[in-house]
Amino acid sequence: MSKIKNYLSFIKFAHSIFAMPFALLGFFMALNINNLTFDFTKLIYIILAMIFARNSAMGFNRYIDRNIDKNNPRTKNREIPAGIINQKSALIFVIINSLLFIATTYFINTLCLWLSPIALAVILGYSITKKFTALCHLVLGLGLSLSPIGAYVAVTASFNSILPIIISLAVLLWTAGFDIIYALQDDEFDTANKLNSIPQKLGRQKALLLSRILHFISALLILITGFMMAVSAWYFVGTAVFITLLINQHHLVKIDDLSKVNLAFFTMNGIASVIFGIFSILSFYI
Repeated sequence: MSKIKNYLSFIKFAHSIFAMPFALLGFFMALNINNLTFDFTKLIYIILAMIFARNSAMGFNRYIDRNIDKNNPRTKNREIPAGIINQKSALIFVIINSLLFIATTYFINTLCLWLSPIALAVILGYSITKKFTALCHLVLGLGLSLSPIGAYVAVTASFNSILPIIISLAVLLWTAGFDIIYALQDDEFDTANKLNSIPQKLGRQKALLLSRILHFISALLILITGFMMAVSAWYFVGTAVFITLLINQHHLVKIDDLSKVNLAFFTMNGIASVIFGIFSILSFYI
């Protein structure tokens, strides 16, 4: 149990709450748009694929950043630099989960299987982007944005609607926006260690402004998706809560006060994702 707890902490399993509701939304969106019947087995495969993909991505990120984390006061107690999990075990964990992800897509459909290496390349590739581009936040967003479109393709085996693409773009911008806020904590460390991030390149004030712009566009795309789909008012209730929480997190974080970054990053975005996901799915049926 202690080892399981260590690995759950290693991959920040609780942070799965960000992407999973959007994957479920993609699943139910596919059923609704294409008038398909509920397939419980396929839903389980989608959830498993999400878990394995995220395990791979987080594990690889911790493996790649092990030396950086060791020198950063904020991250020096993470599992690899603290010696709780050795780097060889971490790499084996990544390889096993990557193979399980690809194996799971085999049971979903042929298109998902063919696309699985590309998806892995995106979610694993994010971990090295901070070393050469400040656009790393958008790459992280791209990785999470694969969840709704991936679930949609898992159900339909095709790209037959623009709606999951729009919602995926909203997820991309939402994720990039809150990752910029999270990166504010390390702007000085990134500068000293020649790592790239939006706060390091633009400064805190401009970084926060860009985050707000990305979140505004994300909210707009979510609204557009609702107007384009045959959904009830519940979708817009969920959207209203989502937007309110986005606004609230920007009130929590100040240029000269980053004490509430974790509250804004995890709590606000986690709640926003879950509530929006629940109400959006309900809107297809109520």
